[in-house]
Amino acid sequence: MDENIVWHNYAVDKTQRSKLKGHKPCILWFTGFSGSGKSTVANALEHALQEQGIHTYLLDGDNVRHGLCKDLGFSDEDRVENIRRVGELSKLMVDAGLMVLTAFISPFQAERDMVRSLVQSDEFIEVYLDTPLEVCEQRDPKGLYKKARAGEIKHFTGIDSTYEPPINPEICLNTAEQSLAESVQQLINYLESKNIIG
Repeated sequence: MDENIVWHNYAVDKTQRSKLKGHKPCILWFTGFSGSGKSTVANALEHALQEQGIHTYLLDGDNVRHGLCKDLGFSDEDRVENIRRVGELSKLMVDAGLMVLTAFISPFQAERDMVRSLVQSDEFIEVYLDTPLEVCEQRDPKGLYKKARAGEIKHFTGIDSTYEPPINPEICLNTAEQSLAESVQQLINYLESKNIIG
């Protein structure tokens, strides 16, 4: 790092920002195959949290690639950089006192662990959408699996690119067996049990 760049300490810190919002900040990191339900569950959870007065922000993989990460492709290297950027942004949002919901395939354990290391141990909640690949492929909401099987998309997770399931996630959801309402309630129950909300 350039020696002329010096960290500037703020007069207002994370504790004060969180107190103003009335809840603890954290990252809910949704990971899983395309079509597993990450964006759908995160979106429904954010809506439920908003109704409780919780200050949130949802970062969605596709949306982020329209701006912050629009210069990145889908090679392993670009996927790593994509998650690094989102992790740093999420860290800033936690510092702002927000509850950040992130919906990213994020296929590599090392990158998810890297994001976890950016915040305090109780501020990162890994949510694994443990929905079987065959179910995700049957859903194929964007038609991406069909394109990947036809060779039109390269480096597609689950087809010709690796997905490393979380080793010890805080929460597992299987949207093939759980309703959307059940998934959201499981997440809210967890947040309440950890005194993050409630």
